[in-house]
Amino acid sequence: MAIRVPGIMHAKQILRQSKLCASQATSKSVDVPKGYLAVYVGERQKKRFIIPVLFLNQPSFQELLSKAEEEFGFNHPMGGLTIPCKEEIFIDITSSLNGS
Repeated sequence: MAIRVPGIMHAKQILRQSKLCASQATSKSVDVPKGYLAVYVGERQKKRFIIPVLFLNQPSFQELLSKAEEEFGFNHPMGGLTIPCKEEIFIDITSSLNGS
């Protein structure tokens, strides 16, 4: 018997689609350590962050994923997961997740 967790399933779907786009992108890529994920953050100018995949289970991070889905669907312009929020807000959220 399987227990479904909608937030995690939703995050996996976004990641699966982002991986597809990233593998098709021709932009330069830097290796990302196992257990981590590259995301692009910013409203106009995008900055690349490397975050632990464990963040995907956190409600505050899932809110960011929902914003990304609303704005981009599964077609992320940077070839990876793009999160449309201010860099300062993203840093605040990830800093609080690192402390928990």
